Amino acid sequence: MSHYRYRACDAHGHIVRGECEAASLDELETRLRSHGLELLGGKPAPVWTRRFRPRRIPRRELIHFCFHLEQLLGAGVPMLDALADLGESNTQAAMQALAASLRAEVERGQPLSAAMARHPQTFDEVFRSMLRAGEATGDPASVLRQIAADLARADEIGAHARKIAIYPLIVAALLGSAVVVALTQVVPQVATLFRSSGETLPLSTRILIGFSGWFGQYGWLPPLALLALAAGLSAAAARYPGCRLRLHALALRLPLVGPIRQRLALARIASVLAMLYNSGITVIDALASAAHATPNLAIRAGIEAARARIATGQGIAGAFESTGLFPRLVTRMLHLGEQTGRLDNTLGQLVYFYERDAREAIERLQASIEPALTVAMGLLMLWIALAVLGPVYDIITRLPV
Repeated sequence: MSHYRYRACDAHGHIVRGECEAASLDELETRLRSHGLELLGGKPAPVWTRRFRPRRIPRRELIHFCFHLEQLLGAGVPMLDALADLGESNTQAAMQALAASLRAEVERGQPLSAAMARHPQTFDEVFRSMLRAGEATGDPASVLRQIAADLARADEIGAHARKIAIYPLIVAALLGSAVVVALTQVVPQVATLFRSSGETLPLSTRILIGFSGWFGQYGWLPPLALLALAAGLSAAAARYPGCRLRLHALALRLPLVGPIRQRLALARIASVLAMLYNSGITVIDALASAAHATPNLAIRAGIEAARARIATGQGIAGAFESTGLFPRLVTRMLHLGEQTGRLDNTLGQLVYFYERDAREAIERLQASIEPALTVAMGLLMLWIALAVLGPVYDIITRLPV
């Protein structure tokens, strides 16, 4: 299967350009014709464009894809017609190419979950496992509805976190800019005045002038050092899996943000595990897929360790508790679900608790970081003002009247 860049014409005479996977130009022409496009020209896409083009479909587009496909399948529309309608109704070239690729694989006799396996950057292992279970039960529409709801919930939490972070970032940027201007423009000019007066300056003023001089010459060093450190850690994580695992474990122990990241990851895993379990997938197979619901490798390793213990006959709650990674609440709720035989209901309660707890933690973090940031920057500006205005006042008072 090759990746082609094409130029086509639609029914209204408009030129359409895009990219699509096909085995040959003839297959590319057939695919485009099925979408009402007439191929004008096509050639294999250069390797560098395949490497650097955007590979992931935005989450909101994926939510719309699941919702509309579920609606069409629920209304009795055949899979091929539903995928064709999705491609024709979407205005984005990436989604059109995705729908065309899925439809071509389904035309060859592949189930939709197998067709999605050709697009792992868009449809992860969890998505495909749930859809595979829905296909096995003959009801993929209900599974797509659950997937869309789960993706929408995750997108809502992410949007909430981004919205809360906007104000502190704006405040930090404005106050940081004010400090930089004061150190690079105001303090050096006032320092010249102080030197010409010959007065003995207070310690705070001497420290400020010295720091201003250092900042003017070497202020580029701290950002460069941070970039070098980030690049080094990224390279080490990419080359050494053990280093990447330790960095992911460290991310869960960071103050303030670490617990929030852990709660969000546990909520996502519990949600996926509940949906897979409800779809009729065994706990062992559900855990194998749920491990991919979080990008944190430390949590993935914990789930894999618990899965290995469950495979040897250990209870679910005991297996999770033995890893030492999951909070006591998780193991206690899992134990309760095992005893009552309602593991899906217990997992749903965990999802609700951790999502609510994560939202509250994010809001508490915002409520504390905004005044703390304002006070810290205010104290810094006050120190700069006093260190500058104090000597200026002394010089003015000594001037002859």
